[in-house]
Amino acid sequence: MTEEARIQQLRALLHEHNHNYYVLNRPTIGDEEFDMLMHELQDLECRHPEMYDPNSPTQRVGSDLNQTFTQVAHRHPMLSLANTYNEGDVTAWYDSVSRGLAGEPFEVCCEMKYDGLSISLTYEEGRLTRAVTRGDGTVGDDVTANVKTIRSIPLILQGYGKSPEPGMLFSMESNIPREFEIRGEIQMPWEVFHQLNADREADGEQPFANPRNAASGTLKSQKSDLVASRRLDAYLYHLIGDDLPTDKHYENLMEAKEWGFKISEGMRKAKSLQEIFDFINYWNEKRKDLPVATDGVVLKVNSLRQQRVLGFTAKSPRWAIAYKFKAERVATRLLQVTYQVGRTGAVTPVANMDPIQLAGTTVKRATLNNEDFIRSFDLHEGDYVYVEKGGEIIPKIVGVDTTKRLPDAQPIQFITHCPECGAKLVRYEGEAAHYCPNDSCCPPQIKGRIEHFIARKAMNIDSLGPETVDDYYRQRLISNIADLYLIDVQQINGDGSKERSARKIVDAIEKSKEVPFERVLFALGIRFVGVTSAKLLARHFKNIDALMNATAEELTEVEGVGDVIAASVISYFQDPVNKEIVERLRSYGLKMAVEERHDEDASNKLEGKSIVISGVFEHHSRDEYKALIERHGGKNVGSISGKTSFILAGENMGPSKLQKAEKLGIPLVSEEEFLKIIE
Repeated sequence: MTEEARIQQLRALLHEHNHNYYVLNRPTIGDEEFDMLMHELQDLECRHPEMYDPNSPTQRVGSDLNQTFTQVAHRHPMLSLANTYNEGDVTAWYDSVSRGLAGEPFEVCCEMKYDGLSISLTYEEGRLTRAVTRGDGTVGDDVTANVKTIRSIPLILQGYGKSPEPGMLFSMESNIPREFEIRGEIQMPWEVFHQLNADREADGEQPFANPRNAASGTLKSQKSDLVASRRLDAYLYHLIGDDLPTDKHYENLMEAKEWGFKISEGMRKAKSLQEIFDFINYWNEKRKDLPVATDGVVLKVNSLRQQRVLGFTAKSPRWAIAYKFKAERVATRLLQVTYQVGRTGAVTPVANMDPIQLAGTTVKRATLNNEDFIRSFDLHEGDYVYVEKGGEIIPKIVGVDTTKRLPDAQPIQFITHCPECGAKLVRYEGEAAHYCPNDSCCPPQIKGRIEHFIARKAMNIDSLGPETVDDYYRQRLISNIADLYLIDVQQINGDGSKERSARKIVDAIEKSKEVPFERVLFALGIRFVGVTSAKLLARHFKNIDALMNATAEELTEVEGVGDVIAASVISYFQDPVNKEIVERLRSYGLKMAVEERHDEDASNKLEGKSIVISGVFEHHSRDEYKALIERHGGKNVGSISGKTSFILAGENMGPSKLQKAEKLGIPLVSEEEFLKIIE
């Protein structure tokens, strides 16, 4: 067999094994054997670049190159469904369908309502050609490169005229439509979601609120290799095309299942209202056992002909409705309110309650968010509170049973001083939370700042973790972030048996000195200064001294930096303890200035110009254009004003910005014109 034929054979085999594993859950080979076949195919494709195929199994690993998403108009609008939470509305919908069909018998397809990110997949000649998000229902983002990393989405359809020769690619004989669209939900399985949040918390990052947010954030990532690493899944539920196999929705999806798509096993056809309610009641309980998040049931008239008869309203189809499950609610007694102090000094009240069973887990604590939240419920000591799980994950108090309140119960009073260090709490203008201002001496803040400092997006000292930080703090080895650079192997080697791990920690701390200035600035843990604002501040002021001496007016000139961030930066550097820590870090060799670039193509062609970037671009990403503007002496600004020199305008520029530019007479410069200016 020639190498070219082997490539074709391996592609067909790996597509089939992917389908067996990710869709059917019936793998026929082990991971090691699969990996060997994949490596063989990768090697052969490297030797034969002329046989590149965007739908090869090797493309599922994704790319680490940044990409920008272009917007694509949907051929068929992706309308939302009318929602209901009660059986009365379902009955009313069922009766309206019957009237709309003039009493003609009809079937209803009952499906699970998956709680993910809506996606539209287009297939031509049995191959995936485009994947587009719902967007606003009319226009969505082209996320094809990212979707190709999702193993349960077929790149080439099963049975698309399989060749008689085993393992070879497909011929062109098939009953599958030449072109069609299939829609569904991109989801993050519970197992992946919980592991991802554990990793994020270990890195000092904010955990995702629910799997839907996690899936959405992942699919919109600019790097498809990150998407691949997060093991997203997809369930498909709607087939659209001119030449579909049958006139029945359910039957078409059963056909699509044979083509390789992951179709819900829970779909059922109902011929009466009672059968619909039986389906709803069954899944209201059983959904807790599913591997992905669901939030209701979707009901669709099964006949496509009858769907056309019923038609659409302005917002939704008349032939479908979504019944959403009510969140499980349980009443329990409030025992006491305690208070937690976070890394930034934010004080969070926590309700401690009698333990209850809720959505399959034992719940005895729930966040109360802030003082305003407590007041909104007029919480009293010993109250019976109603608890739900937001998104089936995070327990939250949603009400109070005042009928059970004791006559002498006292209102919950928010604390005035820090429960850890005793400092008087402050509440900044525009902020809902109270803060402990003693950031240099309050133990939870100190440990939290150290954990933030070592996180992956900061100094990336991955050999340390929260437990180790707590241990070193209790041993008084460290009392601030600068103390990390004084740790030696002897101090942390214990009884002498931990030399290898101790050496690894010390080496990781030493290596962190190579981290660039913008990440060092983020790692300092200045309140309200995140990754993006740290990068903007570092690029604008170039070094730590200029930033330390900056006025509020100078700080707010930076794009994305407002009064709150400016005040926080000034406050941080006015604290002598913080200034001493910064000087110590400088003396230990951490980078306190942006490294000078020596680009041959740098110039002053944009010197003195303030430029706004808007729209979608073909040749470079927005971040790349921002870098080009700075490299040629210009200044990036986020909003249009009379001081704006011009707008670098790409496709699909926002109408509000366009209107403001016209009103102020700000010129628009196209991508091509801009590149000519800086050539």
